[in-house]
Amino acid sequence: MYIIENEFELPVIAKHKNLIEYFRDKIEKKFDRNQIPVRFVVSKSGKNGYRCETGVFIGVSPQQEGAGTQQEGAGTQKEGAGKNGGENTRSIFDFVKRDYENTDSFNAVLLVPTGIGAEIGGHAGDATPVVRMLASVCDTLITHPNTVNASDINEIPENGLYAEGSIICRLIMGTIGLQPVRRNRVLVVIDKHEDEKYVHATVNSVNGARASCGFSCPRIVQLDPPVVMKSAYTKSGRASGRVDGMKNLFEVLDKYRDEYDAVALSSVIRVPLDFHMDYFTSKGDMVNPWGGVEALLTHTVSHLYNVPSAHSPMFESDTTANIEPGIVDPRMAPEAVSMTFIQCILKGLHKSPLIVDNPGPGGGKGIFTAGDISCLIIPDGCLGLPTLAALEQGITVVAVRENRNKMDNDLSALPWKPGQFYLVDNYWEAVGVMSAIKSGVAPESVRRPFGETVITVHSKKEPDKKSREEIVTKEVST
Repeated sequence: MYIIENEFELPVIAKHKNLIEYFRDKIEKKFDRNQIPVRFVVSKSGKNGYRCETGVFIGVSPQQEGAGTQQEGAGTQKEGAGKNGGENTRSIFDFVKRDYENTDSFNAVLLVPTGIGAEIGGHAGDATPVVRMLASVCDTLITHPNTVNASDINEIPENGLYAEGSIICRLIMGTIGLQPVRRNRVLVVIDKHEDEKYVHATVNSVNGARASCGFSCPRIVQLDPPVVMKSAYTKSGRASGRVDGMKNLFEVLDKYRDEYDAVALSSVIRVPLDFHMDYFTSKGDMVNPWGGVEALLTHTVSHLYNVPSAHSPMFESDTTANIEPGIVDPRMAPEAVSMTFIQCILKGLHKSPLIVDNPGPGGGKGIFTAGDISCLIIPDGCLGLPTLAALEQGITVVAVRENRNKMDNDLSALPWKPGQFYLVDNYWEAVGVMSAIKSGVAPESVRRPFGETVITVHSKKEPDKKSREEIVTKEVST
């Protein structure tokens, strides 16, 4: 059982209409039932088509995939995904349209997709100032680990909800709700390591969080053999990779399912040795090579098991741990001084909201659903299921130009309703748009020059015997 990235091109459709249904139909036909899409992104779109990149969980080992039948593969998937995960699996393309928007509160979603080389949020929690600023104009800000995880630091505000990216995707798609909690029991799963001092350091970090922060981590499980994670880049330059050895992890998640509400994962990510120094000396120009494969793992765990999850890397060896990068770009500094990188995910998972399947209209008291989302803030160019779901749900989307990244999509070309999409230069402007929406002010009304008024004249000519009824419209700008 393993996770890989699958890349392919799909033909463009007129006016980009009904893209969720289109992608579901095309993509699910590419995989049999033992292959489960867990992450989807359009890295480039234009008149020639859509370049799609899909993370796929394969419920059979590479050897079995080559030798076994499809029926054997499907059986292995069910066994591998486990009693809990396998039976709860539904498509990431499932969509439930919201009936209404709840205007009793103003709740926003902030996404900076992992592995796209985002100028802000593409490194070690360097989107946290943005999170805190945007949260100041919200009742609740829902965001994901990539924006606030900074190794030993996590400064998510009190009104922030920390949810794994695939969980937020399903929230906007309308298939789940989120239930805020007082605290979670966090199962910590760590790799067996050739050098036990890295295991000891991780255990000490967990115990430190228990003693100094009051976090509940009732069990630490060491995986032997470990999950094997390898970093790679897609053709678009996005960070991705491959994860092998999932069966052992699934057995652990099944065995202790009644003991935990969230899962913290810590394992080695294999990258070329020179990547470590190259990354720290790149001044932010190199896409973080670790985040993409981490997202493949956590998307799979959260999708199959319906639990919050997050991942932190372990040092491969003394060679990598002892690299001296000097004074690095501030966005990377938390990674340059940490030993275990796990404190941030423990803080996030401590209060990560629980998943409520099929919440129905309104969800219930205290449960966030798609109907409770007022707006989505994303870097410009990012086209995936959250953006497409917001489009279909009628959720306002604010795209930020300054947060440059590897994605190449013209979001303004999508079939937005009037006033549903705003392209702004920076997050300062995004806050302004959010404040206007919250206050009921049309954002364009506070800009100058003032927009023209369009007057439409609708007249109806009386039909005669020789002509059909004719409708004449005339538009006049003032």
